[in-house]
Amino acid sequence: MFDFLDSGQYDVLGAFWVTVQLTVYSAIGSLVWGTILAAMRVSPVPLMRAFGTAYVNVVRNTPLTVIILAASLGLFQTLGITLAGGSDFETIGFRLAVLGLIAYHATFVCEALRSGINTVPVGQAEAARALGLSFFQVLFLIILPQAFRAVVAPLANVLIALTKNTTVAAAIGVAEAAALMKTMIEYESDAIFLVSAMFAFGFVVLTLPTGMLLGWVSKRVAVKR
Repeated sequence: MFDFLDSGQYDVLGAFWVTVQLTVYSAIGSLVWGTILAAMRVSPVPLMRAFGTAYVNVVRNTPLTVIILAASLGLFQTLGITLAGGSDFETIGFRLAVLGLIAYHATFVCEALRSGINTVPVGQAEAARALGLSFFQVLFLIILPQAFRAVVAPLANVLIALTKNTTVAAAIGVAEAAALMKTMIEYESDAIFLVSAMFAFGFVVLTLPTGMLLGWVSKRVAVKR
């Protein structure tokens, strides 16, 4: 049934490994950048609030494909930016794909965190400020730890969406799972259903345990109010 895999022509595990790497690097970057954006959106500084609001509203409503292509065509092919050097096209494409995924999914992390911040009683922040703590001390020492605990489930949904959205990286030549699936469908036209089912199962294996694990973590760390 899967005779087309016996030739060794298709590196399915290698393609999914690239997908996993895209997911891990992009998830870390999205969490960091999304947290910074959330801090900007609740900041008392009007300029920071304006930047955070504008960035989230513009980028979140821009198709991810457009962002990925803009990173490749704009940064690399027009400006010659390769991100940390290197001339290998696949490596550059991988870095640019990670950058695009971070820029896009950080907006969803930001909004999830902002909703978590809103669940923290205002009195806690007021008490901390009365003790002499600065805004950022209150935010990072008191508010955000509770906000993260409240939004584990929404962040899990963002991570699952990110895993599936890595397929867009195929648009700029990144050799991840979706790119290999397209190649296999092109050359194995008599096994389209099997190829599609195999890659669908691969993404289920990546996303389903993640959702179940983080769902369990969400229940364990939920703040009791």
